[in-house]
Amino acid sequence: MRWDIFCKVIDNHGDVGVCWRLARALASGGDQVRLWIDDASALAWMAPGGCSGVVVLPWNDNAIPPEHLAPEAAPDVLIEAFGCEPAADVVAQFAQARARDGRKRCWINLEYLSAEPYVERLHGLPSPVFRGPGAGLTKHFFYPGFTPATGGLLREDDLAARRTAFDRGSWLASQGIDWRGERLVSLFSYEPLALASLLAQLKSGAQRTRLIVTAGRAGAAVRSLCPSSEPGGALSVHWLPHVPQEDFDHLLWSCDLNFVRGEDSVVRALWAGAPLVWQIYPQDDDAHHEKLNAFLDWLQAPESMRLFHHAWNGFSGARLQWPTESDLDSWGRATLAAQARLRAQPDLVTSLRLFVAQKS
Repeated sequence: MRWDIFCKVIDNHGDVGVCWRLARALASGGDQVRLWIDDASALAWMAPGGCSGVVVLPWNDNAIPPEHLAPEAAPDVLIEAFGCEPAADVVAQFAQARARDGRKRCWINLEYLSAEPYVERLHGLPSPVFRGPGAGLTKHFFYPGFTPATGGLLREDDLAARRTAFDRGSWLASQGIDWRGERLVSLFSYEPLALASLLAQLKSGAQRTRLIVTAGRAGAAVRSLCPSSEPGGALSVHWLPHVPQEDFDHLLWSCDLNFVRGEDSVVRALWAGAPLVWQIYPQDDDAHHEKLNAFLDWLQAPESMRLFHHAWNGFSGARLQWPTESDLDSWGRATLAAQARLRAQPDLVTSLRLFVAQKS
């Protein structure tokens, strides 16, 4: 099959991260994928080796080059990620191919990840197209999610085997991290107001902690609060450069606690199985609070984990308190139990292929 995925980069790396993982997973099954993206710069470090079967094409205001609009190049499945509007020329190519050969090619609106109840209600619903070159066609909503009534989560077939075979010490050494048995905490975040409190509590804590800080906004936020590369006390910092997706997974597998943000990384943290803290994308009307609580409900998060998430995400009146070892143990058990529930469900690509087959 031929798949076209359209991706508009809006917030840092999450959208391109999700789209690249999806494209790679489809190609691993033998399909051909064109990933149309308006800013592919992050793929230079996120996926430096590319992927056989995936072609990355620029998507901007210019006309689509004719060689990409040949009738035989028309996609069987057109995916608009996160509600972006695909290029009109490709929509026309898609519509013409459908009319020409009579096959019910499928148009998918791949939506945002949420644990809120509406996801199960809207997953799979049709959305008629009334204007433009796709007028008369029908899109279908496809919602990633955490329950069997949704589209599931991205998960590679060999993920569990790779996780089991992973050598923590060797990977840390390959990143220049001289690990001496101290607690390892990863930080991939925006700029939470509670960050200063977190750093202060780790610095004054009884247990030595190495904070592995990712490049980008998290790194800039920590440097603004800790100008010295060695904060002192019980806290040390390692500044991680931009790494490929595989090494981001390795980071999460290596750490005793993972701070993650956005959509792609929270899914990878669930597969890592360690205690996690999710900074959800902030919205002006605080709608993200309800979305976060829905996730915590699904996770069956212990009360201490829920309170920590509230403080980390800026809930009014919530105060950040570093968890006890008993708390962290309960967080880890909740994550592993959630992971087991997810493994009993189909992954997103399996669900997507089945959905497309039913509609076609």
